[in-house]
Amino acid sequence: MGWLTKIFKGSGHKISQGQYHGKYEDDTIWEGPSTSVDAWSDFDNEEIDRAIALSLAEEEQRAISEEEHQNSHKEEEEEEDQKGKKVVEAESHLEEDEQLAKALQESLSVESPPRYDYGSFFPPYMSFFPSGYRICAGCKAEIGHGRYLSCMGAVWHPECFRCHACGQPISDYEYSMSENRPYHKHCYKELHHPRCDVCKHFIPTNGAGLIEYRAHPFWLQKYCPSHEHDGTPRCCSCERMEPVDARYLVLDDGRKLCLECLDSAIMDTHECQPLYLEIQEFYEGLNMKVEQQVPLLLVERQALNEAMEGEKNGHHHLPETRGLCLSEEQTVSTILRRPKFGNYRIIDMFTEPYRLIRRCEVTAILILYGLPRLLTGSILAHEMMHAWLRLNGYPNLKPDVEEGICQVLAHMWLDSEIMAGSGSSSAASSSSSSASSSSSSSSSSSSSKKGKRSQFEKKLGEFFKHQIESDTSTAYGDGFREGNKAVLKYGLKRTLDHIRLTGCFP
Repeated sequence: MGWLTKIFKGSGHKISQGQYHGKYEDDTIWEGPSTSVDAWSDFDNEEIDRAIALSLAEEEQRAISEEEHQNSHKEEEEEEDQKGKKVVEAESHLEEDEQLAKALQESLSVESPPRYDYGSFFPPYMSFFPSGYRICAGCKAEIGHGRYLSCMGAVWHPECFRCHACGQPISDYEYSMSENRPYHKHCYKELHHPRCDVCKHFIPTNGAGLIEYRAHPFWLQKYCPSHEHDGTPRCCSCERMEPVDARYLVLDDGRKLCLECLDSAIMDTHECQPLYLEIQEFYEGLNMKVEQQVPLLLVERQALNEAMEGEKNGHHHLPETRGLCLSEEQTVSTILRRPKFGNYRIIDMFTEPYRLIRRCEVTAILILYGLPRLLTGSILAHEMMHAWLRLNGYPNLKPDVEEGICQVLAHMWLDSEIMAGSGSSSAASSSSSSASSSSSSSSSSSSSKKGKRSQFEKKLGEFFKHQIESDTSTAYGDGFREGNKAVLKYGLKRTLDHIRLTGCFP
């Protein structure tokens, strides 16, 4: 049986591997086996037929020899008996050869399995080991005669090797792996390939074949890089990109406001007065009461820019100024009452001129209209600190010191609002934890007028805090971080006293 053994050894397949490197998929593609069952040649079939014919001829020759020696003497009969035993052995060998040859021929006539790509595991291939060695990793039953798959370090019935997502058998040329579980390629893509939060399509790969996208540092919104240049609207408050199917309000100055931010937006001067009173109470709780009555006006962007040009002093946060503390006499156009909306646009604005008269160091505080309550309040808390410094005789300070301590007060107010709105009694992570207990009671009582915050409003407040904390500018960003560190270490009062004396943070 040496010829048959040689054929079986020659049918072994080597698996060659190659890898595809992706950013999001653990997706390794394998080449098919170097030889397949279909590669058996006609020459191999002829060899099998010739071997069977030789075995049959050998049987016939031995039968003739047995007849010729039947009448020999006793010693010859004993010798013939020995030869008869050899004939029986030969016949048993012949039957075994015939069975193996037939099994091999049947296996060759079996339809070749499809070629599979199986990530970082072996593709399926044919095997002729005894059936007792094969247990399906799926159904745990013995695999009998016929095709089976060899992959993931195990063997499977073809119908038992199934996608972990849809549960259907995997019969494609390749599959993907995640957490040692197989998936159809398309099922894996649906589950794991990132989709753009704006256009809802799969984020495409770049020229290097890697998935490239943009992500907001706070909201973790993922979107295609192209949306930064194709005119996709971005909310002027929360800074999120607007999805293609989302509605948003277009303000008269071109700003876009998402409907979630619009829900708490303050649109006119009269509507802002309760918030102004709340922040005045917040300052009183810090023993920093603003004694003078400083007008608060909500204005359009154009009026804010014109007032900024007429102001001699002040530091402004580019690219857009959203609040001003004025010291000069001016005439400002203020929003008298809430604008009218139509088809998600402002169709009518109601403004009137307001003459500012200088009675003290501060003539007015101007705030950009159309921003959510928490953002409007943080801007107002910032500008009120400018007013407090001027009204209390602080010298002209360096931009990083003045803007920094103003940002600290804005951050403290946001912290108090978020805690009051959520009912949390835990300590704040910022300098607001150094405020007096009277400040906490004051802010809690004032915040309760608005009721409990929605989950989005809480998240929005955290975002505005994040903006202050992560600002990269020298005056506002570095100034805040230095001021916040000083207040946390020495307290607000001692920090302000040191600023009054030295003009810098302790």
